[in-house]
Amino acid sequence: MEHPIKILIVEDNVIIADDMQSMLEEIGYEIVDNVIVYEQAVEVLKNNHVDLVLIDIILASDKTGIDLGKHIREVYNIPFIFVTSNSDRATVENAKTVKPDGYLVKPFEQQDLYTSIEIALSNFDYARKEKSKEIAGNEGDTFTSNSVLKDSIFVKKQHLYYRIQFGDIQFIKADNVYLEVNTVDKKFLVRSPLKDYLEKLPKNKFYRAHKSYIVNVDHIDAINSKDIMINNNLIPISKDFKEFIISSMNS
Repeated sequence: MEHPIKILIVEDNVIIADDMQSMLEEIGYEIVDNVIVYEQAVEVLKNNHVDLVLIDIILASDKTGIDLGKHIREVYNIPFIFVTSNSDRATVENAKTVKPDGYLVKPFEQQDLYTSIEIALSNFDYARKEKSKEIAGNEGDTFTSNSVLKDSIFVKKQHLYYRIQFGDIQFIKADNVYLEVNTVDKKFLVRSPLKDYLEKLPKNKFYRAHKSYIVNVDHIDAINSKDIMINNNLIPISKDFKEFIISSMNS
């Protein structure tokens, strides 16, 4: 199941704002609104679910993007990224006072925008989880994160980045320099070493069953001495993985 990330754009140059919106929608994000002044942004945040805000520092209002960043820090628990033409020392130092989750200098490419957003979301989620551990005395189970990235991964297909729930991934097959990520009804090609991809997945569900395969143990339908079956796909397994599965079955 794919859940688009909801983004608010706060940018007083309408041409740039529209261009950003097109870039983001092409990737697969959902634009909650596209506003030009501080007051409009405050109103949108109050009345809508927003996962991340992109903020121009200089706005068409007395209050700046830095004022908006301060408001978000005080009232909401969401990340924001400054998007600006100004990269001079004074602007950067001023921006740092409200601790933005990213700082993107115009002009930028679609890939820069995507990378900044994903890093901001990922870092924000990690920081929140670490903070929650401290609050709960390291009892991770007492905290339930509603983060947009806690249970999924992004996979590119053509010009869109699809959000795939970890539970929907059945197995991953290495094929030369690419990986084939298989869900119940789709296949995605990813350029990555199998070992690196395994590190992004939950350790209690995903295992390297063979030198060329990662499998989600929740989707194993059958097993014999050399293979497992997932959704009518016969997947070879190593001796170690077979022993692990059998011991799990017997425990």
